[in-house]
Amino acid sequence: MARVFDVAEFILQSCGPMSAMKLQKLVYYSLAWHLVWHERLMFGEPVEAWANGPVVRDLYHRHQGNFLVEPGFFGGVWDLNGAEVDSIQKVLSFYGNKDPQWLSNLTHMEDPWRHARVGIPDGERCDRVISAESMLEYYSSL
Repeated sequence: MARVFDVAEFILQSCGPMSAMKLQKLVYYSLAWHLVWHERLMFGEPVEAWANGPVVRDLYHRHQGNFLVEPGFFGGVWDLNGAEVDSIQKVLSFYGNKDPQWLSNLTHMEDPWRHARVGIPDGERCDRVISAESMLEYYSSL
């Protein structure tokens, strides 16, 4: 199983520099769609339902303080199998050209993030985990 840093570095090397917010959303969608297409997690680090959308805390702590994240930031290499690369490439072909705010807004309309934040007011901090089950159930239905 890959680590979230492998996925993030592959995205950066495929797309070039991007905002940390956009990177977080592309990592999230890579995880969610890989789970649907291959019925297994791409990485094991949990995704939390933060105010601006899904965030992997471990990834956040690594890029914290950097608005723009450049290729090589996470080491320049990745450990991904063919199915993981294929999933990320498919996600990038659909979501990769989207604006970071558009991606954040989209996650706010989708059940996994919304259900994880039940009872939490908009804009408030939240560290609840978005479950793999909720991602699988929601994205499988699309």
